[in-house]
Amino acid sequence: MRKRTFSIGGVHPNDHKIARDCAIEDLPLAPIFSVSMAQHLGAPANPVVAAGDKVRTGQIIGEPSGFISAYVHSPVSGTVKSVAPRANLLGHKIVHVDIEVEGDEWMEDIDRTPDIVREITLDREQILDRIKKCGVVGLGGATFPTHVKLSPPPGKKADVLILNGAECEPYLTSDYRIMLERGEEIVIGAEIMKKALEVDRVVIGIEENKPEAIENMLRITASHPGIEVMALKKRYPQGGEKQLINAVTGRQVPSMKLPIDAGAVVQNVGTSLAVYEAVQKNKPLIDNVLTVTGECCPQQRNLRVRVGTPLSFILEQSGGMPKDAVKIISGGPMMGWAISNLEATTVKSTSSLLCLTAEQTLRKEEGNCIRCGKCVDACPMGLEPYLLNRLARARKLDELEENAIYDCIECGCCLYSCPANIPLLDTIRVYKREVLAIMKNRASATAK
Repeated sequence: MRKRTFSIGGVHPNDHKIARDCAIEDLPLAPIFSVSMAQHLGAPANPVVAAGDKVRTGQIIGEPSGFISAYVHSPVSGTVKSVAPRANLLGHKIVHVDIEVEGDEWMEDIDRTPDIVREITLDREQILDRIKKCGVVGLGGATFPTHVKLSPPPGKKADVLILNGAECEPYLTSDYRIMLERGEEIVIGAEIMKKALEVDRVVIGIEENKPEAIENMLRITASHPGIEVMALKKRYPQGGEKQLINAVTGRQVPSMKLPIDAGAVVQNVGTSLAVYEAVQKNKPLIDNVLTVTGECCPQQRNLRVRVGTPLSFILEQSGGMPKDAVKIISGGPMMGWAISNLEATTVKSTSSLLCLTAEQTLRKEEGNCIRCGKCVDACPMGLEPYLLNRLARARKLDELEENAIYDCIECGCCLYSCPANIPLLDTIRVYKREVLAIMKNRASATAK
């Protein structure tokens, strides 16, 4: 099978998939769950329960507050203890619904049987409504509400749906495991989204370092015309939307445009599984699979975890806090976020708890830029990170905009490749937000 990849930049970090052989396990329920109302892109959900209310597993506890927003459901049954702001894993104060667990009583209309439902009986509008009501969001990181993404605006039309099975971030193995263990449901989810988008072609892109997943998905898709599996070269950030579209179709997404402008919609394989469970089982998105990993971890695990589970509880159930760990990351080492609060809880998109030692997190002393151009060669967006860094440090915001700082996808390839250890990504990330804020204000003023 010919292996494809994107055309610009990229790096090749060690994949460290040390949890790849760990089958998915169900994590026991914690005594208390704390469910964020802001675990999707867009406006936070409005809580519709109050302290003292009794809730059941799968019951709506938060309703969308805007077009780009999502329903939130209770992951457990029990009593609501409070509805109040509390710190999330980044330390930001977000409204959470705290629930004291009392058994595990599910809503009656959720199909909890293990039987795979293959026949798709709902029409397009019913599919989109079911996905919306079940609170399905993108599980590849951006958490964009899935029903919105499957409803292109007037004048826009997709001709291909791409399922992202690249999982290019080092250490992460949850997508790999669901492709091995839940492959048929993923493919049925693809058929559902294919029907919703009214496209004829679906491509499942999987990196070559997952041969067992490629083989399994090839076997399953053999009986699904219009769905193909494409092996991709191992190259970071292969799983970025724009890079994946380029690898699969050869098209480039224009600057400041969306994948739909290149005729494509990209969904994570985990999202496809969630779509299957929503449409065929009426199951809301109340759990996901995450990887507990790192060389210093006492156990490597892939866990199915209910949304709102305390991070400290996950570590306790996985052998305890590693004694050599000095940093815990949510996500991978390239694009993940350092966790500031282990009493925070999981959200729909939590993909890992990555434990790193002092040696692994030590930053080397910053040197002087020698204009070697390695960051330019590595940038998958065709930017000049060394120049953006220099302009940012001089606060030349107009020139940063002229040099398309807004196109940075914050993948970290520039930082990874810099021999002078210059914190390019850190500086660019801060000033990218400043430039985007200026552009947004300008657009608002023009609209008036």
